[in-house]
Amino acid sequence: MKDKKKEYDADKITGFFDKDTEFQGDLSFRGSFRIDGHFKGKINSDSLLIIGEQGKVEADVKVGFLIINGEIKGNIQAEEKVEIHSRARVIGTLSTPRLAVEEGAYIEATCLAGEKTSFPTETTGGAPETGS
Repeated sequence: MKDKKKEYDADKITGFFDKDTEFQGDLSFRGSFRIDGHFKGKINSDSLLIIGEQGKVEADVKVGFLIINGEIKGNIQAEEKVEIHSRARVIGTLSTPRLAVEEGAYIEATCLAGEKTSFPTETTGGAPETGS
């Protein structure tokens, strides 16, 4: 049986940090969350995260779907998809099965994208050795 894809609706926001908001800590949520302010810390959710054009995020991020219009720095993991729009800035590491990047976006990241992408886990010694 094929896994069901979650439906994400960017028009139904259940949480929001406005442009004048600064927050530091751990964030977890259900539904869709939008950040237009400044956030620093950790974000963990299986839902949709939107970083607005005014948004600046410095965090370890693990979400279902990520839409980036502003700036994000950190380790980014999305279970479904990452969309990087034209005014976005992405700095750090990025891991997702599906990646969409608009022309004009700034990306300074190590990127792992594709349908067979699995999230990094602790190594168990199964990786082949390279070198002389």
